Amino acid sequence: MQKPIPLHDRAVLTISGEDRKKFIQGLITNDIEKISENTALYAALLTPQGKYLHDFFISEVGDTLYLDCESERLSDLFKRLMMYRLRAEVEITDCSDKYSIFATSDNLVGAIVSYTDPRQPLMGYRAIHEVTDEKTNEQYDRLRLKFGLPDGSRDFDIDKTLILEGNMEQLNGVDFDKGCYVGQEVTARMKHRANLKKRLLPVKIDGDLPERGTEITDGTGRKVGDIRSGRDNMAIGYFRLALMEFGTAYDCGNALVTPWRPEWLKKEDI
Repeated sequence: MQKPIPLHDRAVLTISGEDRKKFIQGLITNDIEKISENTALYAALLTPQGKYLHDFFISEVGDTLYLDCESERLSDLFKRLMMYRLRAEVEITDCSDKYSIFATSDNLVGAIVSYTDPRQPLMGYRAIHEVTDEKTNEQYDRLRLKFGLPDGSRDFDIDKTLILEGNMEQLNGVDFDKGCYVGQEVTARMKHRANLKKRLLPVKIDGDLPERGTEITDGTGRKVGDIRSGRDNMAIGYFRLALMEFGTAYDCGNALVTPWRPEWLKKEDI
Protein backbone atom coordinates (compact mmCIF):
# COMPACT_ATOMS: atom_id res chain seq x y z
CA MET A 1 0.00 0.00 0.00
CA GLN A 2 1.27 3.49 -0.82
CA LYS A 3 -1.55 6.00 -0.54
CA PRO A 4 -3.84 5.62 2.53
CA ILE A 5 -6.87 3.51 1.61
CA PRO A 6 -10.27 4.50 3.06
CA LEU A 7 -12.21 1.43 4.17
CA HIS A 8 -15.80 2.37 3.41
CA ASP A 9 -17.17 -0.82 4.97
CA ARG A 10 -15.82 0.16 8.41
CA ALA A 11 -17.14 2.65 10.98
CA VAL A 12 -16.37 3.90 14.49
CA LEU A 13 -18.07 3.59 17.88
CA THR A 14 -16.56 5.31 20.90
CA ILE A 15 -16.83 4.33 24.56
CA SER A 16 -15.99 6.90 27.20
CA GLY A 17 -16.56 7.29 30.93
CA GLU A 18 -14.76 6.13 34.04
CA ASP A 19 -16.00 2.52 33.75
CA ARG A 20 -15.11 2.14 30.06
CA LYS A 21 -12.32 -0.43 30.49
CA LYS A 22 -14.08 -2.43 33.20
CA PHE A 23 -17.22 -2.47 31.05
CA ILE A 24 -15.57 -3.68 27.84
CA GLN A 25 -13.25 -6.11 29.68
CA GLY A 26 -16.21 -8.22 30.78
CA LEU A 27 -17.49 -8.55 27.22
CA ILE A 28 -14.61 -9.09 24.79
CA THR A 29 -12.29 -12.01 24.01
CA ASN A 30 -9.08 -10.03 24.47
CA ASP A 31 -7.50 -8.23 27.45
CA ILE A 32 -8.18 -4.49 27.38
CA GLU A 33 -5.27 -3.95 29.78
CA LYS A 34 -2.89 -4.71 26.89
CA ILE A 35 -3.95 -1.57 25.10
CA SER A 36 -1.60 1.42 25.02
CA GLU A 37 -1.09 4.66 23.14
CA ASN A 38 0.61 2.85 20.25
CA THR A 39 -0.96 -0.61 20.57
CA ALA A 40 -4.49 -1.59 19.57
CA LEU A 41 -6.40 -4.80 20.20
CA TYR A 42 -8.23 -7.17 17.89
CA ALA A 43 -11.17 -8.75 19.74
CA ALA A 44 -14.66 -10.18 19.40
CA LEU A 45 -18.04 -10.10 21.10
CA LEU A 46 -19.65 -13.54 21.38
CA THR A 47 -22.95 -15.11 22.30
CA PRO A 48 -23.10 -16.89 25.70
CA GLN A 49 -22.66 -20.10 23.66
CA GLY A 50 -19.31 -18.86 22.32
CA LYS A 51 -20.54 -18.08 18.78
CA TYR A 52 -19.38 -15.09 16.74
CA LEU A 53 -21.39 -11.86 16.85
CA HIS A 54 -18.91 -9.06 16.08
CA ASP A 55 -15.17 -8.55 15.75
CA PHE A 56 -13.44 -5.18 15.90
CA PHE A 57 -10.24 -3.27 16.62
CA ILE A 58 -9.99 -1.22 19.82
CA SER A 59 -7.65 1.74 20.24
CA GLU A 60 -7.49 4.39 22.95
CA VAL A 61 -6.92 8.12 22.88
CA GLY A 62 -7.07 9.96 26.19
CA ASP A 63 -10.12 8.75 28.09
CA THR A 64 -11.92 7.34 25.03
CA LEU A 65 -11.91 3.87 23.45
CA TYR A 66 -12.39 3.75 19.67
CA LEU A 67 -13.99 0.63 18.15
CA ASP A 68 -13.27 0.06 14.44
CA CYS A 69 -16.20 -2.16 13.35
CA GLU A 70 -18.30 -3.19 10.34
CA SER A 71 -20.36 -0.22 9.16
CA GLU A 72 -23.38 -2.26 8.04
CA ARG A 73 -23.60 -3.93 11.46
CA LEU A 74 -22.72 -0.94 13.64
CA SER A 75 -26.30 -0.46 14.82
CA ASP A 76 -26.49 -4.08 16.03
CA LEU A 77 -23.18 -3.74 17.91
CA PHE A 78 -24.38 -0.47 19.43
CA LYS A 79 -27.62 -2.08 20.66
CA ARG A 80 -25.78 -5.03 22.20
CA LEU A 81 -23.32 -2.80 24.02
CA MET A 82 -26.18 -0.66 25.32
CA MET A 83 -27.93 -3.82 26.54
CA TYR A 84 -24.88 -4.75 28.61
CA ARG A 85 -24.27 -1.23 29.89
CA LEU A 86 -26.76 -1.44 32.78
CA ARG A 87 -25.47 0.96 35.48
CA ALA A 88 -21.91 1.25 34.24
CA GLU A 89 -20.59 4.80 33.98
CA VAL A 90 -19.99 4.74 30.23
CA GLU A 91 -21.16 6.65 27.19
CA ILE A 92 -21.41 4.79 23.87
CA THR A 93 -21.48 6.97 20.75
CA ASP A 94 -22.00 6.23 17.06
CA CYS A 95 -19.30 8.27 15.27
CA SER A 96 -19.85 6.88 11.77
CA ASP A 97 -20.60 10.37 10.41
CA LYS A 98 -17.49 11.83 12.02
CA TYR A 99 -14.61 9.42 11.36
CA SER A 100 -13.35 7.11 8.63
CA ILE A 101 -11.05 4.09 8.87
CA PHE A 102 -7.92 3.99 6.72
CA ALA A 103 -5.40 1.28 5.88
CA THR A 104 -1.90 2.56 5.20
CA SER A 105 1.68 1.33 4.90
CA ASP A 106 2.93 3.73 7.59
CA ASN A 107 1.68 5.94 10.40
CA LEU A 108 -0.94 8.34 9.05
CA VAL A 109 0.03 11.91 9.95
CA GLY A 110 -2.84 13.89 11.39
CA ALA A 111 -4.92 10.85 12.30
CA ILE A 112 -6.88 10.62 15.55
CA VAL A 113 -4.99 7.38 16.14
CA SER A 114 -2.74 5.19 13.99
CA TYR A 115 -1.44 1.71 14.89
CA THR A 116 0.06 -1.47 13.46
CA ASP A 117 -2.60 -4.03 12.51
CA PRO A 118 -2.64 -6.31 15.58
CA ARG A 119 -3.57 -9.39 13.55
CA GLN A 120 -0.66 -9.35 11.13
CA PRO A 121 2.10 -6.67 11.00
CA LEU A 122 2.54 -7.17 7.24
CA MET A 123 -0.94 -5.67 6.82
CA GLY A 124 0.57 -2.30 7.72
CA TYR A 125 -1.28 0.28 9.78
CA ARG A 126 -4.88 1.12 10.52
CA ALA A 127 -5.89 4.68 11.33
CA ILE A 128 -8.93 6.70 12.33
CA HIS A 129 -9.20 10.06 10.58
CA GLU A 130 -11.84 12.62 9.72
CA VAL A 131 -14.62 11.30 7.52
CA THR A 132 -14.06 10.98 3.77
CA ASP A 133 -16.44 10.30 0.87
CA GLU A 134 -13.90 8.28 -1.13
CA LYS A 135 -15.22 4.77 -1.75
CA THR A 136 -12.54 2.22 -2.58
CA ASN A 137 -10.91 -0.66 -0.70
CA GLU A 138 -10.19 -3.24 -3.41
CA GLN A 139 -6.43 -2.92 -2.85
CA TYR A 140 -6.83 -3.58 0.87
CA ASP A 141 -9.09 -6.56 0.17
CA ARG A 142 -6.45 -8.12 -2.07
CA LEU A 143 -3.80 -7.60 0.59
CA ARG A 144 -5.75 -9.28 3.40
CA LEU A 145 -6.62 -12.22 1.10
CA LYS A 146 -2.95 -12.49 0.16
CA PHE A 147 -2.24 -13.15 3.85
CA GLY A 148 -5.34 -15.34 4.30
CA LEU A 149 -7.16 -13.10 6.80
CA PRO A 150 -10.92 -13.49 7.37
CA ASP A 151 -13.05 -10.34 7.26
CA GLY A 152 -15.82 -10.19 9.85
CA SER A 153 -19.28 -11.36 8.82
CA ARG A 154 -18.15 -11.74 5.22
CA ASP A 155 -16.42 -14.90 6.43
CA PHE A 156 -17.88 -15.69 9.86
CA ASP A 157 -21.51 -16.82 10.06
CA ILE A 158 -23.21 -14.70 12.72
CA ASP A 159 -24.30 -16.69 15.77
CA LYS A 160 -22.88 -19.88 14.22
CA THR A 161 -19.11 -19.78 13.74
CA LEU A 162 -16.82 -20.38 16.72
CA ILE A 163 -14.07 -17.77 16.83
CA LEU A 164 -11.32 -20.40 17.03
CA GLU A 165 -12.65 -21.73 13.72
CA GLY A 166 -11.96 -18.24 12.39
CA ASN A 167 -8.32 -18.31 13.58
CA MET A 168 -8.75 -15.54 16.13
CA GLU A 169 -6.24 -17.20 18.42
CA GLN A 170 -3.55 -17.16 15.72
CA LEU A 171 -4.49 -13.58 14.77
CA ASN A 172 -4.07 -12.28 18.34
CA GLY A 173 -7.76 -11.80 19.04
CA VAL A 174 -8.14 -14.03 22.13
CA ASP A 175 -6.51 -13.94 25.56
CA PHE A 176 -6.84 -17.23 27.48
CA ASP A 177 -5.41 -15.79 30.70
CA LYS A 178 -7.82 -12.88 31.24
CA GLY A 179 -10.91 -13.07 33.40
CA CYS A 180 -14.41 -14.01 32.35
CA TYR A 181 -16.20 -12.61 29.32
CA VAL A 182 -19.33 -13.54 27.41
CA GLY A 183 -18.80 -16.93 25.73
CA GLN A 184 -15.50 -17.56 27.55
CA GLU A 185 -16.36 -21.02 28.88
CA VAL A 186 -17.07 -22.50 25.45
CA THR A 187 -14.03 -20.83 23.89
CA ALA A 188 -11.70 -22.12 26.62
CA ARG A 189 -13.16 -25.62 26.38
CA MET A 190 -12.59 -25.71 22.63
CA LYS A 191 -9.01 -24.57 23.15
CA HIS A 192 -8.08 -27.10 25.84
CA ARG A 193 -9.88 -30.07 24.33
CA ALA A 194 -8.26 -29.41 20.96
CA ASN A 195 -11.31 -30.74 19.14
CA LEU A 196 -11.71 -28.10 16.45
CA LYS A 197 -13.38 -29.76 13.47
CA LYS A 198 -13.82 -26.83 11.08
CA ARG A 199 -11.76 -23.80 10.14
CA LEU A 200 -11.69 -20.78 7.82
CA LEU A 201 -8.76 -21.18 5.42
CA PRO A 202 -7.50 -19.21 2.41
CA VAL A 203 -7.87 -20.70 -1.05
CA LYS A 204 -6.54 -20.06 -4.53
CA ILE A 205 -9.19 -20.06 -7.25
CA ASP A 206 -8.90 -21.41 -10.77
CA GLY A 207 -11.97 -20.22 -12.65
CA ASP A 208 -14.85 -17.86 -11.90
CA LEU A 209 -15.10 -16.55 -8.34
CA PRO A 210 -17.94 -18.53 -6.70
CA GLU A 211 -20.69 -16.77 -4.75
CA ARG A 212 -20.55 -16.87 -0.97
CA GLY A 213 -22.00 -20.12 0.35
CA THR A 214 -21.23 -22.18 -2.77
CA GLU A 215 -20.42 -25.73 -1.70
CA ILE A 216 -16.87 -27.05 -1.96
CA THR A 217 -16.84 -30.74 -2.89
CA ASP A 218 -14.26 -33.46 -3.46
CA GLY A 219 -13.99 -35.80 -6.43
CA THR A 220 -16.80 -38.01 -5.13
CA GLY A 221 -19.21 -35.10 -4.73
CA ARG A 222 -18.88 -35.11 -0.94
CA LYS A 223 -19.16 -31.67 0.64
CA VAL A 224 -15.95 -30.61 2.37
CA GLY A 225 -16.88 -26.97 2.99
CA ASP A 226 -18.18 -23.79 1.39
CA ILE A 227 -16.77 -20.57 0.01
CA ARG A 228 -16.86 -17.22 1.82
CA SER A 229 -15.46 -13.81 0.77
CA GLY A 230 -13.18 -13.48 -2.24
CA ARG A 231 -11.73 -11.30 -4.95
CA ASP A 232 -10.00 -12.15 -8.23
CA ASN A 233 -8.29 -15.55 -7.73
CA MET A 234 -8.26 -15.48 -3.92
CA ALA A 235 -10.90 -16.30 -1.33
CA ILE A 236 -11.64 -17.70 2.11
CA GLY A 237 -13.22 -21.14 2.48
CA TYR A 238 -14.82 -22.85 5.48
CA PHE A 239 -13.60 -26.46 5.64
CA ARG A 240 -14.27 -29.67 7.51
CA LEU A 241 -10.70 -30.43 8.54
CA ALA A 242 -11.01 -34.20 8.44
CA LEU A 243 -12.06 -34.06 4.77
CA MET A 244 -9.52 -31.62 3.27
CA GLU A 245 -5.82 -31.44 2.51
CA PHE A 246 -3.67 -28.42 1.75
CA GLY A 247 -2.61 -28.29 -1.89
CA THR A 248 -5.54 -30.39 -3.10
CA ALA A 249 -7.95 -28.84 -5.63
CA TYR A 250 -11.69 -29.11 -4.91
CA ASP A 251 -14.75 -28.31 -6.99
CA CYS A 252 -16.67 -25.11 -6.17
CA GLY A 253 -19.24 -23.87 -8.65
CA ASN A 254 -17.47 -23.42 -11.99
CA ALA A 255 -14.06 -23.21 -10.36
CA LEU A 256 -11.43 -25.26 -8.61
CA VAL A 257 -10.34 -24.05 -5.18
CA THR A 258 -7.11 -25.09 -3.49
CA PRO A 259 -6.63 -24.43 0.25
CA TRP A 260 -3.19 -23.28 1.39
CA ARG A 261 -1.57 -22.80 4.77
CA PRO A 262 -0.77 -19.16 5.65
CA GLU A 263 2.48 -18.46 7.49
CA TRP A 264 0.69 -17.53 10.72
CA LEU A 265 -1.04 -20.95 10.92
CA LYS A 266 1.38 -23.46 12.44
CA LYS A 267 1.33 -27.15 11.57
CA GLU A 268 0.40 -28.05 15.14
CA ASP A 269 -2.69 -25.85 14.87
CA ILE A 270 -4.28 -28.09 12.27
